[in-house]
Amino acid sequence: MTNTNSDNSREWAAQAYALLKKKQEEQKQELIKQEEQKQELIKQEEQKQELIKQEEQKQELIKQEEQKQPLIDSLNTENVPGTTKTIDETELGEFDDNFTWSAMVLAAQGKEINQISIDEIDWLTKLRRGLEETRKGFVTELLDKLGDDPLTPESLDDLETLLIRADVGIDSTDKVISSLRKKLNEEVVGGEAGIKFLKKELKLIIDKPIKNSGTDLLVPQKGKLNVWLLVGVNGVGKTTTLGKLAYLSSRSNYKTLIAAADTFRAAAVEQLKVWGERSNVDVISNQSKNADPAAVVFDAINSAKKRNIDLLLVDTAGRLQTKNNLMDELAKIKKIIDKKVPDAIVESLLVLDASQGQNGLKQAKSFAKSANLSGAIITKLDGTSRGGVSLAVSEEVNLPIRFIGAGEGIKDLRPFNSYEFVEALLADK
Repeated sequence: MTNTNSDNSREWAAQAYALLKKKQEEQKQELIKQEEQKQELIKQEEQKQELIKQEEQKQELIKQEEQKQPLIDSLNTENVPGTTKTIDETELGEFDDNFTWSAMVLAAQGKEINQISIDEIDWLTKLRRGLEETRKGFVTELLDKLGDDPLTPESLDDLETLLIRADVGIDSTDKVISSLRKKLNEEVVGGEAGIKFLKKELKLIIDKPIKNSGTDLLVPQKGKLNVWLLVGVNGVGKTTTLGKLAYLSSRSNYKTLIAAADTFRAAAVEQLKVWGERSNVDVISNQSKNADPAAVVFDAINSAKKRNIDLLLVDTAGRLQTKNNLMDELAKIKKIIDKKVPDAIVESLLVLDASQGQNGLKQAKSFAKSANLSGAIITKLDGTSRGGVSLAVSEEVNLPIRFIGAGEGIKDLRPFNSYEFVEALLADK
């Protein structure tokens, strides 16, 4: 990952940890100070109210109280300077191997010590833990076989088996093994060099469709309406993923709106409204039974245009390629978008459950034929042993991975970073 030795790496990470710890303590002290100021204002107002009560007649006081809000209710945080500032809900954990590894991944990407955030550390730790099951059945066994010995044709056979078992896919596995065999024919490759080469090959596979798309990082373009359609079968976490995207978008200062176009699943609309409240994003819906999804999108587009929305997120019904009526419904939604906002930037993002492995790959291939996909979102990476399916989606379906989810929290969905993914997948400890 870096050229520094392990002692220097840990010392660097320790400095980063100390700085984050100091920042968090300063935030806590600031919040305590603000709370004390607020309580002092409340106390002063209560004393003032008590004096008024003592000076006025009882009946007159009752009359006055009926005409106004109770003082304590009217004293909100907007009246107290500085109380809108809150501590990040993510707490700094222990200074351990997870922190050190996460800090060094960030450092390898050019981050300075004072640029590292607790959120970034927390995310990388979750990603590493999320890929732990995949790593146990793949990397750990691979390292045990390799040790410090040079690669051999036999060890490549073992690696091929491990890659396939991790649902990396036949095409991706063939590509990696062929590259390694070629390198092995040219020079002696030790275990550590083999892992380094493997990282490079896996990253090339994942990066190829991303580079071919011409967009390294998928973000809404300012000045135009961006419409992101989320598609996928039921049960992959599509609605939840949309809710997390809404939070990520609004937190990044994009004006965001949600269209609840999955009208075939009763709970979907209510579920989205909960996510909308958590993200402070409005939801356009139709409570009528069997409402027309395209009509919901029509209303949402009208609302988006009036509000100058940057990003409209559309939740669509879970569907398979065999369900012609649902695929027709998706085509109808796209037709509405093209007609109402022909200059809109439209993305069709397939949500895939990583734990489904090869079944997820089959879904990707089916949708790619009929849904004009522009990217994929990999969910439920936490705890699955099939995290390698991300490589199969990149190589065999040529879909750029745009976001990944590695947890159930509202913050546990992030833009995809191939370097971080491969480092987490091949972390050796």
